[in-house]
Amino acid sequence: MRLSRFFFWGALLMVAPVAQAGEVRVAVAANFTAPMQEIVPLFEQASGHKVSVSFGSTGKFYAQIKQGAPYDAFISADSKTPQKLDDDGLTASGSRFVYALGKLVLWSAQPGVVDSKGEVLRKGSYNKLAIGDPKLAVYGIAAQETLEELGLWKAVSPKLVRGENITQTYQFAATGNAELGFIALSQITKGGKVSGGSWWIVPSHYYSPIEQSAVMLSSAKDPEATRAFLAFLKGTQAATVIRSYGYELAGN
Repeated sequence: MRLSRFFFWGALLMVAPVAQAGEVRVAVAANFTAPMQEIVPLFEQASGHKVSVSFGSTGKFYAQIKQGAPYDAFISADSKTPQKLDDDGLTASGSRFVYALGKLVLWSAQPGVVDSKGEVLRKGSYNKLAIGDPKLAVYGIAAQETLEELGLWKAVSPKLVRGENITQTYQFAATGNAELGFIALSQITKGGKVSGGSWWIVPSHYYSPIEQSAVMLSSAKDPEATRAFLAFLKGTQAATVIRSYGYELAGN
């Protein structure tokens, strides 16, 4: 009898932590793919919760969330879209915050193609320029604003290849389907260093600030686990990862 009780309580203790563990379903803007892939296991190890992540364009996620897609948190590429979700009454009050400041870069997979001032855009010695679709991708809007600021939007429009999100835009440039691409600096940065090719970090005054915001959705299935995840995203471990991909942090 005593032995059976011992096994009963032992089994209960083994099950208890699992029962308390939650799951967070997160919609993440494509530019934040690599940092999130590092942040998620750190959070899971620290909290015991599990995270299910979907990557895509901010515009598409907004439409999906409006239609009732089962996400608990939204990690956007801008601040306007989470604000719109606030206005729509689809977020948890007071949960929205800026987690990173994004940077736009003109990049070629080939060394020596892009100069340090982006003059390659004016020379026109290229056939295709990849940008994110401005209707869906925040970095696509930034690319359009940059080209307009340079007075080149109309001139280069026939050469544009539009990606549905910034991951597809990067792939166009990385595979050579486009000689140049306006992408997120985070896509070619790791450990604080650009990985290869040639690039021009676009001056921030050429485009609207890319204030990437996160928010908890009011439909969150596990609010406690979701709040824990967003708190971790604000913390020092996540900040170290975020900086290593070329982002700046709000207030820095």
